[in-house]
Amino acid sequence: MMIPKRTGLVVWINDLRAARNLERIGNIHFISRRLKYVILYINEKDLRKTMSYLQRLPFVEKVERSYRSEIVQMDFSRNA
Repeated sequence: MMIPKRTGLVVWINDLRAARNLERIGNIHFISRRLKYVILYINEKDLRKTMSYLQRLPFVEKVERSYRSEIVQMDFSRNA
């Protein structure tokens, strides 16, 4: 079984109620009510298509790609 590569998107929104509609596009990881953004995970192969679709939605202000997957070192433990 092949596991698809995932990537994160930061979607800045106007309406928090409409943010629930993003569940059908990808996996919602976090919704910030105060700053009005959503962290959304999607398949990496659908990145361009999904970003262009999200930018056309009326409740979306801006869509940014998360670069967390490109950070090389994610091990923060001490080396004794």
